[in-house]
Amino acid sequence: MESKGRGQQIVDQRLKKIADMNAEGIESFPSKFEITGKRVWTSDIIGDFSKLKNDEKSGKTVVVAGRMMTKREFGKLNFVKLQDFKGFIQVIFQKDETPEKTMALFKKTDAGDIIGVKGEVMQTKTGELSVLANELQILSKSILPLPDKFHGLKDEEDKFRKRYLDIIMDQEVKELFVKKQIFWGTIRNFLVKNGFLEVETPVLENSAGGASAEPFKTHHNALDINVYLRISMGELWQKRLLVAGYEKTFELGRQFRNEGMDMEHLQDYTQMEFYWGYANYDNGMELVEEMYKEVTKAVLGTLKFESKGYKVDMSKKWEKYDFEKVIKEKTGIDIYKATEKEIKKKLDELGMVYDPKVDKWRLIDVLWKHCRKQLSGPGFLVGQPVELSPLAKRKKEDPRKVEQFQVILAGSEIGNGYSELNDPIDQEGRFERQAKLKAQGDVEAQDHDKDFIEALKYGMPPACGFGVSERLFATLMNRPMRECVIFPLLRPEGIEVDDKKVKK
Repeated sequence: MESKGRGQQIVDQRLKKIADMNAEGIESFPSKFEITGKRVWTSDIIGDFSKLKNDEKSGKTVVVAGRMMTKREFGKLNFVKLQDFKGFIQVIFQKDETPEKTMALFKKTDAGDIIGVKGEVMQTKTGELSVLANELQILSKSILPLPDKFHGLKDEEDKFRKRYLDIIMDQEVKELFVKKQIFWGTIRNFLVKNGFLEVETPVLENSAGGASAEPFKTHHNALDINVYLRISMGELWQKRLLVAGYEKTFELGRQFRNEGMDMEHLQDYTQMEFYWGYANYDNGMELVEEMYKEVTKAVLGTLKFESKGYKVDMSKKWEKYDFEKVIKEKTGIDIYKATEKEIKKKLDELGMVYDPKVDKWRLIDVLWKHCRKQLSGPGFLVGQPVELSPLAKRKKEDPRKVEQFQVILAGSEIGNGYSELNDPIDQEGRFERQAKLKAQGDVEAQDHDKDFIEALKYGMPPACGFGVSERLFATLMNRPMRECVIFPLLRPEGIEVDDKKVKK
């Protein structure tokens, strides 16, 4: 109770300062920054200063603005640590050097306030670059105090719930989301440079298609129909565009899957998918490897990194991992000969969690997830069974398998692509099988999209499609996906989380 009382005292003191300022005609929350002169970023001041000769390093007048992180007094000197988007700089308010009017206003400030300052650039006796304040304007008076630098925001949920404070207090978190913009910007620019057209497809759909996942359902009041939030980045829509004559398209946006949460899975996240006419999965692997190298270099400045305990070198020769062979090598199971009972027995031996109601191929997919954790990559998983890829083209030399590739990095699947199925008869048969699985209780089975089948019957060129989510960014950053979302979805405060659904 004592600490809470102290916190309220701080709030009361700051509210009184606001009232006093209002009484004096001083705005606490002005609508504009009125100090004359062009605002300069702290990093620019530091960079320009370092280029000057010794006899030039004084007297330059600058205008800076940002948040006061600390405020310290030493006799006639007052030191402020000012933070803006690009860094920190020290601002000095000195009696007999700073005008009295400015000093009087400075006394009304607190750590956490956003201020604007005009002054001269100088170096202190210790060599620290500073701005000696001449003019001051309070731009936003902080009512609540910032967290303690060493003890505040240690709880993970607090960090997510009050992400704005997390970003203020932790420069690594701030830099994380700058890198995320570089990540998606590099992917977008790479595709545009390679002739792809960016498109937008529906977020609300009559049927959830393009992936095997459980969708979110909602109701469209105006049309009085039930709809789904998309579970793919417009896969079936982009294929319709291939039918229409567009040869290279991509979409980058949010998609939604009503499934569990863990280090690599969220319910809503950013995804990119491209579709490339007159290309197959071999062309796709070549393009994707080039794209991954470019984005890794742009984000990290190197092609080597560590993630989740794996060491990855993107510059080395990418491996080809055969689905059937890897599972046989790691578990002894022949996926085409083993019975459902034998697969369940092996999963039990390995301690893998699975739904006993799903079919044999879903069980094999769980078995593969055990095997992939033993692969550091970089490489491509190939040779997947047709039962696990209802939208991919069959391999001519082995119709049991499809022309699919999945990027393997740090023990995870980080991207998925394949030669697209453009045979409407084969596609309809696979949709019918998925519908039977859904009727048997498989919530991840795909819907039968009759409109898409009709589009295919007009003719779609051979094509390669590929999708990658922000799981790649999380892998590069060596962080859980939720940490890499700027405002992750949380339950309202006071409601406990079911640990069975939210895995640590």
